[in-house]
Amino acid sequence: MKVLIFDTAEAAAQRCAAHLLDRVRENPCAVLGLATGGTMLPVYDRVATTYLAERVSFSQVTTFNLDEYVGLASKHVCSYHSYMRVALFDRIDIDLGKTHIPKGDAVDLAAEARAYEQQITASGGIDLQLLGIGQNGHIGFNEPTSSLASRTRVIVLTEETRHANRIYFTKHADTPRRAITMGIGTILAAKACLVLGTGEGKSDAIAAMIEGPLSARCPASALQMHPAVTVIVDRAAAAGLKLGDDYQRVHPNGA
Repeated sequence: MKVLIFDTAEAAAQRCAAHLLDRVRENPCAVLGLATGGTMLPVYDRVATTYLAERVSFSQVTTFNLDEYVGLASKHVCSYHSYMRVALFDRIDIDLGKTHIPKGDAVDLAAEARAYEQQITASGGIDLQLLGIGQNGHIGFNEPTSSLASRTRVIVLTEETRHANRIYFTKHADTPRRAITMGIGTILAAKACLVLGTGEGKSDAIAAMIEGPLSARCPASALQMHPAVTVIVDRAAAAGLKLGDDYQRVHPNGA
């Protein structure tokens, strides 16, 4: 893994956005895997701002989001369909017909999961997969003990994850108990992965992902098997790394 450590969360998010934009500049027809959550909001804001300033076109880009809550219609204010429209899609020139997010309200969720995998394959595979990381080490909604070879499927969310997502819902009872998510095997099939983690609350998960044993207890540790992973963190999220000084020597100030 290439580990880049920045002084602040803002600087880390800016570097993450720059990485994403560079990929689109290099390949205007890139297939991007996208993530959601609070960590990604400053990234998408930076992407949208740069689009307006430099007109980096996304018109030929194809996207696949990691996940969606089961039971939420695409127009639900808390759905990831809504999140992506507000955070990014409505702010750039992307063709919405080239954007893909699992349908959490599909009648046949298993069929939806299979179809999603087929769409990714038909697109030629994901060129760059953007990832956040949960405090329990989940990537996408692949909770601890998920198969490291798993593909897109429905998964039951842990109470820890539900509590973390509670802030987006009126009350805890409204927080979805299930989600449809790309599997770990789906994520590992991407040509390259880009992970962003910020804040002290992510430090244990970041350390387990980078330096811990390969284990289903920390799903993100599966990224150790991928040949092209860039991890971007701020100092707070890097606090648990035992080899942090070494990463800084190799890539001083995130260079």
